[in-house]
Amino acid sequence: MEPEGTILFTSVGLPYFGFDIFSVSLPPNPSDISTQSISETRHTDGVSVNFNAGFTDDETGSVVFVSERSGSSQLYRTRSGKSEPERIFTGVNSIFHDRPTIKNQRLYFVSAHEKPSEPYKSWAAVYEARLDREESRVVRLTPFGTVDLSPAVSQSGELIAVSSHGSGRWKGDFRELETEIVVFPAADPTKRRVVVGLGGWPTWQGDSVLFFHRKAEDGWWSVYRCDVSGGPATRVTPPGVHALTPAASHDGRWIAVATRRKGRPHRHIELFDLKTEQFYPVTEKLNPNLHHYNPFFSGDSDRLGYHRFRGESAKGDSVVPHLLPVYSPVKNLRMLRVHGTFPSFSPDGGFIAINGNLTDNAGLMILKSDGSKRWILMDQPLIFATAWSPAESGVIFTSVGPIFESVKSTVQIARVSFNISDLEDSKALTNGKSKITVSTKLLTRTDKGNNAFPSCSPDGKKIVFRSGRSGYKNLYIVDSVNGEGENGEGIFRLTEGDWIDTMPNWSPDGELIAFSSNRHNPANADGFGLYLVRPDGTGLRRVHIEGQDTDADLAKERINHVCFSPDSKWLLFTANFGAVMAETISGPNQFQPYGDLYACRVDGSGLVRLTCNQYENGTPTWKSGVVSLEELSLAEPIGDKLRGQFDEPLWLSCDI
Repeated sequence: MEPEGTILFTSVGLPYFGFDIFSVSLPPNPSDISTQSISETRHTDGVSVNFNAGFTDDETGSVVFVSERSGSSQLYRTRSGKSEPERIFTGVNSIFHDRPTIKNQRLYFVSAHEKPSEPYKSWAAVYEARLDREESRVVRLTPFGTVDLSPAVSQSGELIAVSSHGSGRWKGDFRELETEIVVFPAADPTKRRVVVGLGGWPTWQGDSVLFFHRKAEDGWWSVYRCDVSGGPATRVTPPGVHALTPAASHDGRWIAVATRRKGRPHRHIELFDLKTEQFYPVTEKLNPNLHHYNPFFSGDSDRLGYHRFRGESAKGDSVVPHLLPVYSPVKNLRMLRVHGTFPSFSPDGGFIAINGNLTDNAGLMILKSDGSKRWILMDQPLIFATAWSPAESGVIFTSVGPIFESVKSTVQIARVSFNISDLEDSKALTNGKSKITVSTKLLTRTDKGNNAFPSCSPDGKKIVFRSGRSGYKNLYIVDSVNGEGENGEGIFRLTEGDWIDTMPNWSPDGELIAFSSNRHNPANADGFGLYLVRPDGTGLRRVHIEGQDTDADLAKERINHVCFSPDSKWLLFTANFGAVMAETISGPNQFQPYGDLYACRVDGSGLVRLTCNQYENGTPTWKSGVVSLEELSLAEPIGDKLRGQFDEPLWLSCDI
């Protein structure tokens, strides 16, 4: 039997992107670029998130791009005279598409509809589809067992270049991908040649020259040039500036790059003259305070495109919805992305408790389950990991203090009580931001270090949580009303050892507690497996998940944010089994871009991948019943103002 119900989860950054595709007309002399000499054309309609575009060669001004508007990353194109883009149905059932190119009536793209035969490989592969036939068979260009990203098509359309992870297993790289540049004929993809041993994001100049980016030995991301017929690659852009995601003009004069410069916080698109080796800023003169990503040229090289936040006053989506439907690959499982973190359903499913973003908004809030209303319970931002009592409609448990801190940092488990009828008071619904009166009791002592990630027993009497009080992060159980006493009464130590046991979740039937742990290798602070234990401390075991067949597989596991299904028969969690789907440097910050949602039975069988994208997906919760889209108040989305507030990769430093 397949899993069923409703899952809520969080995706890092994505709700704030608000990307649209833009382009500018380039003057003959790029030094003439100014806000007076050029203006932007917006190609997309302001719906959802639109990115990674390219001009098509079959219609002037038409662009093909990726959009999240259907609940997953699908391909669309604009058409002359049409106000809305049309979806391109590739003929494959995939919830991930990327990097489309239309050339000679053929569509080239990345898809993830074919599962690799072993774990720790990306599902990304390059495909071709004919557009001049009503029924066209999709052809896989990437050999089975190989991972290809970032395809680029030569000027004639006869050659394809990709950044390839090859046929080996993923090594855990996600900031600087260890990819090769591989070239093959579009007509015979078996004739693959490695032309560069380390590089990414290839772009063609004609049919004989490639440009690509990689991190140089001096620490600066730079663009390199290579001749596909052979010879060493040469560095093109100088140190002192990060030059990323290049696009080569078809006239051989320019490359366009996204740059990061010291003292300038935003990513901008610049032209680099290949003869004079001089940079010319483009987008900084137009939108100095916005990030711009992934440039591309028109066929005649007179237009330069990119994607960016559309702007607060632009036509289109202007709200970050409280709840947003996401495509589910499982028929009877509804999935929703929540604007917040650590969601938890009320006992009757009518409300959802959430935490904020840990920095600059309210720490504990409640949503109506149709997304129409929101209330604030606690203003302070440093609150995380929420659990609604299954037995008390007016009690929520959460952690108060900084996240990701040492064992001795003061973080406490709080019992937050309120009158549930206050949520039904019409006066309390003004602007969806009303403050509810609460009573807060700390269940852990201030001298007991870092206590976090509470989960409640089904009878509401006990709380399991993670604590660093012993010098190591292990699991404890405490009375949910009285907390721990001065002499240690009211608390029970569930696990013990010089490792990390964390993020526990109590099964709805009360029989088991699931948690993440590195107890199998305490020296590896990044490797977490999935474990189960009874509430009395007996029966502790590791869940051996389907497909993880060797010790090497188990050693690579990074599993977190585990929770049970409502019937206690399935486990839902974030894991790294599918590696990365795209070049991380090409977009905004993602802490763990390999983090996708998976579900398996409690014995580890029946593994199902639920998300597949280039974002970090986590902090899920699961309730019975399938919420219909009609129940969600999304005709006119209700939420926060969309302001384009997201970070560049935090590890990309200009202090070199």
